[in-house]
Amino acid sequence: MKINGILKWGLLVSVFIFPGCAASNLYSVNMYYDTVKAAVPAYLKPDVKTSAAIISVAEFNDTRQIDDKLVIGRVVESDGTKTLVFPKNIKTTTAISNGLKEYLRKAGYKVPSKIEQWDLKEENIPQGVANVIIGGNIDELEIACRRGFPTNSYKTNIKLSVVLADMAKGKILYRTTVESSYSREHVLFSEDILGEQADMALAAAIEKLFEDKAVAQKIKEAIAQ
Repeated sequence: MKINGILKWGLLVSVFIFPGCAASNLYSVNMYYDTVKAAVPAYLKPDVKTSAAIISVAEFNDTRQIDDKLVIGRVVESDGTKTLVFPKNIKTTTAISNGLKEYLRKAGYKVPSKIEQWDLKEENIPQGVANVIIGGNIDELEIACRRGFPTNSYKTNIKLSVVLADMAKGKILYRTTVESSYSREHVLFSEDILGEQADMALAAAIEKLFEDKAVAQKIKEAIAQ
């Protein structure tokens, strides 16, 4: 009976440890912001007078100081080797912009599907029908995992520089920086968990951006003119 008990325990442990245990040549994850649980602050939402306002979003520029900007993270395997993490189906620069679009739509604004291209210079603000455009730079992004026993350590850091501009007047309205991080310990390792880490950090960054009342104020000032 004792032997059977030991065998059962060993089998149970193997179920938690061995899936995904073999190191891959690379890992790939999607970054996605789900607005279902987002609580939009009342001061950001448009009123009756500004409900027709249009806000465009530009694709974020990747300004990280790294050699290969396709790399978005690293996994330190149990033997100490490092495996790179890459985007799976969508560029990270686009994923961040899509997250902003969905948040602004949930807030009640009209946001065009088209993602603009903008280098954040005032003289290069795109022409369009929108009242305001929001763009930015990815200053830091690292999706990391250190694999170990009995748990794997996950951590994601994001730092974004964000710029708001009046599209009609071709004038920059506001600049700010937002940072977020998310970490956890988990007995399992998978690309899905890596992706969840990225999702949580992105959600925190976007929500923190709009917690800044100055952002809402500048948007509404431009819309009201």
